[in-house]
Amino acid sequence: MAFRLLLPIAAALAGSLALAPAPARAQDPAAGQRVFNQCRACHTIEQGGRNSVGPNLHGLFGRRAGSVEGFRYSADMREKGEGGLVWNEETLRAYLANPKAVVPRGTMSFVGLRNEQQLADLIAYLRQAAGSAN
Repeated sequence: MAFRLLLPIAAALAGSLALAPAPARAQDPAAGQRVFNQCRACHTIEQGGRNSVGPNLHGLFGRRAGSVEGFRYSADMREKGEGGLVWNEETLRAYLANPKAVVPRGTMSFVGLRNEQQLADLIAYLRQAAGSAN
C-alpha cells in the first residue's frame, strides 16, 4: 500500500527532473574562436596588432576599460575605465551579453550575444588568445 502512495511522488519527481535545464558544456576555446569571427570585423587580438574600428584586444584580461593607447574611446567608456571598470570574466560576460547595459553611451554597435554557450566559449577563446594585461 505504501508503495502505491510513493508511485505518484516518484513520477512527479522524475517529470520535474526531465524538465530541468541541461547543464552547460564546458567552455570550448575552439568554438569560441568561431564566435570571435563576428568580432574580427572591428577587433584584432594579436600581440602588437593594430587598432581598427575597435581596440586591439591583446592583453584584455586585467586591463582597465578604455585604456588601449592610441584608440579613441567614447567618453562613456573612458569614464567607466576611470571609475574602475576592469575586464575580467564577469565584466566581459555582462558586456558581451549586452554592451549598452554596461556602457550605455558607448560606441560599440554589437547588440550582444544571447546564447550562453557561445558566450562561455568566446570568453574561453579570449582568455586563451588575448592573454592578460598583467
